[in-house]
Amino acid sequence: MKINLQSDQKIIEEAFRLLIENLEPAKVAQFWKICNLGNGDYTELKEKLFAGETVDTLYEKIKVQENTID
Repeated sequence: MKINLQSDQKIIEEAFRLLIENLEPAKVAQFWKICNLGNGDYTELKEKLFAGETVDTLYEKIKVQENTID
């Protein structure tokens, strides 16, 4: 029987993709900060996290988030 193992890098990329797809961008950033995962290309990460967003849509999401904290 042969077991097919993925490379560490592929597993890390998949885990990051799942985080980005399932958590709010602020929570992803906080998680990476907690884990000291601040390495890499910020521009690429920013494009993934904020794809399709505008200043106005981000502002509205921030307002909603602030209101749920209270």
